[in-house]
Amino acid sequence: MWVQNGDPGTGYLPRRVDLSAYIEATTPPNSHRYIARWSNMILLENVVKRYEMGPVSVTALDGVNLEVSRGEFVVILGPSGSGKSTLLNMVSALDTPTSGRVVVNGQDLSRAGQAEKFKFRRETIGFIFQTFNLFPTLTAVENVQFAVDVRGRSQANGQAATVLEKVGLTARMNHFPHELSGGEQQRVAIARALATGNPLLLADEPTGELDFQTGIQILTLLAAQAATGKTVLVVTHNREISRIADRVVELSSGHIENDGPPRGGKAAISDLHW
Repeated sequence: MWVQNGDPGTGYLPRRVDLSAYIEATTPPNSHRYIARWSNMILLENVVKRYEMGPVSVTALDGVNLEVSRGEFVVILGPSGSGKSTLLNMVSALDTPTSGRVVVNGQDLSRAGQAEKFKFRRETIGFIFQTFNLFPTLTAVENVQFAVDVRGRSQANGQAATVLEKVGLTARMNHFPHELSGGEQQRVAIARALATGNPLLLADEPTGELDFQTGIQILTLLAAQAATGKTVLVVTHNREISRIADRVVELSSGHIENDGPPRGGKAAISDLHW
């Protein structure tokens, strides 16, 4: 980097000064990590997770490095036992790495205490579970209201009704989970995640329990959220679903085997079939 130094009015000739050495000397070591911490929604650095089961040690994640930008739609793809759910648990602060760093939305979860993790999940994560995890004694609108209340937002009733309308469940908002189909229950779960207004959506096999047509409806909702700027991370074993993502991260035995755009390019949801 060069700058002009000197003032012709004083009789001193201008000269060029190279500031590269100064910048190099005054830049903190590993400063790129701090820049990345803010430019990425998710940053995993050499993450290892081992589970001790008596005399047996099982490595679920083995030196995983991953960056996910804000507003990106990423699918984590892999078979059962590949480490997908463990990775999701790291990002959502439901588990702690054996070693390595996990930084999400600027917060280093590797060093966070339980109270900090609770606050992080409440303010950052919208979680969509494969098995819905709805309260059976609460109606659809009450399930969504509960998430809004936990988030600490006002006017929970109005917000819950608005989000349920967005997922097409206005007519079913006063029904209990056992009165709803699987697809309707999953849409309530998505509405619950959206109602928090949190910037990161995590979906664990969101179409795993659904028929094809209902699965397409769910994927359409998730893609729409990514289009609004939310970061969406979907875990699945279904390669067909990965075709609509911005990026596909393939896991195998705790390692990232591939990381890039979908094979054959990004597809429209209407082109999916399984």
